Amino acid sequence: MKLQHQLNIAFTTLLIVILGVASFVIYSMILDLLIEDERRQLEQSGEILVNVMTDRYGSLNIQQFNEVLQQQDLQLFLYDRNADAVLFSTMPSEAAEGIFSANDFADNEEALWEYNGHNFVTSRILFYPEALGLELILLTPMSDISAVQQNFIFLIAVVFLIGAGVAVLLSYFMTDKLVTPLTQLKRQLKKIEKRQFSDMERIRATGEIKEVEQSVYEMAQELKRYMDSQQGFFQNASHELKTPLMTIQGYAEGIRDGIFDEKDTEKGLEVMVAEVNRLKKIINEMILLAKLDSEPGVYEPEQLEVSALIDQVMERALPFVMESEMTLDRNVQDELLVKADPEKLLRALLNLVFNGLRHAHSKVHVRAFRENRGTVITVEDDGEGVAEELIPTIFHRFVKGESGETGLGLAIARAIVEQSGGKISVGASELGGAKFVIVFPGG
Repeated sequence: MKLQHQLNIAFTTLLIVILGVASFVIYSMILDLLIEDERRQLEQSGEILVNVMTDRYGSLNIQQFNEVLQQQDLQLFLYDRNADAVLFSTMPSEAAEGIFSANDFADNEEALWEYNGHNFVTSRILFYPEALGLELILLTPMSDISAVQQNFIFLIAVVFLIGAGVAVLLSYFMTDKLVTPLTQLKRQLKKIEKRQFSDMERIRATGEIKEVEQSVYEMAQELKRYMDSQQGFFQNASHELKTPLMTIQGYAEGIRDGIFDEKDTEKGLEVMVAEVNRLKKIINEMILLAKLDSEPGVYEPEQLEVSALIDQVMERALPFVMESEMTLDRNVQDELLVKADPEKLLRALLNLVFNGLRHAHSKVHVRAFRENRGTVITVEDDGEGVAEELIPTIFHRFVKGESGETGLGLAIARAIVEQSGGKISVGASELGGAKFVIVFPGG
């Protein structure tokens, strides 16, 4: 069953239940209110009648009371409490005797009397002085009240039916407005399933559905970028692997066929060894990247002191610094801590530092400091910097500058930093070259 039908059925069922409960409550309240109102009217009529008779005839002229009561278009009894007897009634004698025998006239708390399957609302008014024991009891059949109640219920039912009809129409309108974006969103998800990212369309929606639509759209764009990067990765990987293999193949065939002399053969062997080492490095880095992406167990974080980590970086880079006559400076605040895999994070920092040394003119500067409750590590150089068009993709696999090696170093650095819960970015340095910034939360 479609979601729209489910919502409409649920709403209609809820509406019927609410109207049913409301009708029952209103029915009960109306009956009580009508009985109370009828008793109040009877009491007012009785008090007026008692006052008139008392003022006109005195309090002991029972015969004249009877004559006055006989003229009233009311159902009533003149009751003597002291004698527990009915002195007069405007009702037929049989009905009056039946009501008297079926009910306790002496019980002042009884508001409803019953006779011959009919109920009567009563109201009692005393004559003064109370010592006389005379009481005027007025009655109204419940059937009269029920007729008024039925008319009122009929009007309420009509109002409820009209309201229910309007509510159901509104529910269909609102559910259609709610479900239509979901249906459109389903079609967009089908496009994602078929990888038709260029055919994606934005959906007009509000509230949480708009947030879901925005998330789906962003997911589609991210998937598109990922697939494009994967395609580029395989293209670049095949190129990076094919080049040294072709070199090795060329020299190997030349040596096999005896084309080279002894000197060229020795040179060819050296080139082949160098290319094999290059292939080995590329493959090892590709394996490391794959493990970082797919094997969480390969990453074992622990609490690290940043100062000690930077010291290891300086020690590992020292031979290259001395050979290239570069300057490698450090400026690290004390007591900085990060949670990361020591071996992996050292690898990431070495990649950044050696990248800076390869591109720098004369110096590389490494800094670590606390900022906004986080730990920041920067590596900057005075080289040419990163080309503007390379910045968005500089951390992608096999993306490298003019003097880059495998194009995997920065991709590995990013994967390690992100596994540590940090973020890495690149920008321009005040030294004139590139500035890589790593930010770790906490620390």
